[in-house]
Amino acid sequence: MIKLEKIIKILPALFAWALFSACSTPKDVIYFQDAGNYTAYKDVEKYEVYIHQDDLLAIMVNSRATEAALPFNLPIANYYVGGESYGQQRILGYLVDKEGTIDFPILGKLHIEGLTRNQLRDMIIEKLKTSGQLKDPIVTVNFLNFKVSVQGEVNRPGSFNITGERITLLEALSMAGDLTIYGRRDRVAVIREAKGTRMILYHDLSSTEVFKSPCYYLQQNDIVYVEPNKRKIQQSNINQNNSASVWLSIVSVILTATSVIISLNKK
Repeated sequence: MIKLEKIIKILPALFAWALFSACSTPKDVIYFQDAGNYTAYKDVEKYEVYIHQDDLLAIMVNSRATEAALPFNLPIANYYVGGESYGQQRILGYLVDKEGTIDFPILGKLHIEGLTRNQLRDMIIEKLKTSGQLKDPIVTVNFLNFKVSVQGEVNRPGSFNITGERITLLEALSMAGDLTIYGRRDRVAVIREAKGTRMILYHDLSSTEVFKSPCYYLQQNDIVYVEPNKRKIQQSNINQNNSASVWLSIVSVILTATSVIISLNKK
C-alpha cells in the first residue's frame, strides 16, 4: 500500500512531464536525411520567371539616338513629404492587366502574360526595329513587385520583396527565420496561381526529392505555408480549454481524493 501511495503522489508530476515534454525526434527536424556525404543534384528543368497578371514591370529603352528613345520610357517619380523632396526616386512601371497586356508607348497594346523577361525584351526590340522606330534599341526588363509570402509555423512570417529574379523554397524559409520546432518538415506547401488556376504542392524537407519539385524555385506571389505538427495542435486544444494548469488541478484533486480514500480504508 505504501508503494501505491508513493505512485499516487508522483502522478501529477508524471502527467505534467508527459504533457509538456518534447516529443520531437531527430527524424522530425533534420533536413535531407536521404542524402549521402556528398551528392550533386542537377536542376530538372531550366528556371524561368514568367510574367503574370498584376506584375509590375520596369521597361527601359536606350539607343544611340537618345532623343528618339525618350518617348518609350516612363518618367521617374520623386518622393515628396510636406512639399519637399524626400530624396528618393522610384521608377514607374507597367502593370499587367487582367487580359495579360500592357499599353506600351507608340507600340500600343502588347500581350505579354506567360512570357519570360528575356522574351519580352526580344519582342520589344523586334517591334521597335520592324516599325522603324529605332535602329539599335537596347531594352532592359525588370520586375518591380517580385515578392513571396511565408506563413504558418515559421519564426518570422510575412511577405518578402525579392530584389533578384531567383529564389528557392529554402531561401524563402530562411528569410522567414526557418521553421519553428512545431512546424512539419514533411509537409511544407507552396500555393501558386497561374492563368486563373491555383495549385498546392507539398514538400518533404527531410528528403532530397524537394530539389526536383517544380516549386523549388519560387515564382512571384507564391505563398509558402508550413503546417503545425501534432504537438502544436495538442497544445492549441489545451489552450482552448482554458489552460494546462486547469487540467493539472483537476488531476491533482482526483489523486488527492483517491489518497484520502486509501488512508481511510487503512484505518
